[in-house]
Amino acid sequence: MFETLARQPDDPLLALIGLFRADTRPGKVDLGVGVYRDETGATPILRAVKAAERRLVETQATKAYVGPEGDAVFLERLWELTAGAEGRGRAIATLQTPGGSGALRIAADLLAKTGAGTVRLGLPGWSNHAAIFETAGLSLAPYPFFDIPSQTVLFERMTDALSQAARGEAVLLHASCHNPSGAGLSTAQWRMVCDIIAARGLIPLIDIAYQGFGRGLDEDAAGLRMLLSSVPEALVAVSCSKSFGLYRERTGAVYAVCETPAAALSVRTNLAAFARVNYSMPPDHGSAIVSAILGDETLKADWMAELEGMRQRITAIRTRLSASLAQRWPALEAIADQEGMFSLLPLDAADVSRLRDEHAIYMPASGRINIAGLKSLEVETVAEKFRSL
Repeated sequence: MFETLARQPDDPLLALIGLFRADTRPGKVDLGVGVYRDETGATPILRAVKAAERRLVETQATKAYVGPEGDAVFLERLWELTAGAEGRGRAIATLQTPGGSGALRIAADLLAKTGAGTVRLGLPGWSNHAAIFETAGLSLAPYPFFDIPSQTVLFERMTDALSQAARGEAVLLHASCHNPSGAGLSTAQWRMVCDIIAARGLIPLIDIAYQGFGRGLDEDAAGLRMLLSSVPEALVAVSCSKSFGLYRERTGAVYAVCETPAAALSVRTNLAAFARVNYSMPPDHGSAIVSAILGDETLKADWMAELEGMRQRITAIRTRLSASLAQRWPALEAIADQEGMFSLLPLDAADVSRLRDEHAIYMPASGRINIAGLKSLEVETVAEKFRSL
């Protein structure tokens, strides 16, 4: 039976991880994997996370299932963090998911069942987005979002595409720290997008995976909150991997903002049904940690302080790296104004291979680099290797 299956291509990022691990050269640099690293090169467990885990060890009374919908307290606290005042009083259907990818997949299943049919998708985008939506049976309508050589958002082309979308189509938007470009929308641009989506009757699906990594917790959710106040219906996919450092705990949630409580009840039952046939019950440990942190003022304050320190470190690396790379590519001054972990460099596959083979610098063929993967002491050395291309 299995001999009939064709071999699938290796995931490029997973293949890159394997090559990096097998490389025995000293001073090798991993700019590919999307995890935050500190100045020692480690991906730390946050202080508040450790403290919350210690509390769970002492107080958690059961390891029974939490149910397909997940922990209601976690979902409520995470929604408050994400949506703020704009999310209060809305009719919400919600579901705890295995990470942000799980949230996107459940949202895609819901969109397919409603008959949305098509998702408007800005390119370049996160490599897994297209596969998630296509596997759910949705059609893709991609449009150019970011120009790598000039390091600019192609806002007119974005708004032209949204203005041509049919009523009921979905639009995927990154709330902040756009993956993979790092380039976001201004407040004025967010307002224009909100107006178009509301006027055309489109369904926004907002992916928020880096809250606190760009300009701050509230600032990074400002566009999302503006959109929630502009439309009667929306979907929000939330990941806790980056902001809480819970990568392996697979902690996320999907929220459906509905017009009425009756609609929210119907959506909730559909979300639970999708979860039941996909993975049955969500993992609990990560959500229990997040809920404990957000429910305790001392833990929350410590988490916010450490998150702000991570954000400032990334911003400082961006400033130094942009100044160095701009000597070779003037447009890369824009890296200093971009946000979050990633940026896209004007490199081709041959450049990326040369960096790996000659200098032990690992990155995807797309030219995406993880700014948060650099140590301060590596910035000038890595920049010099880039400039030598």
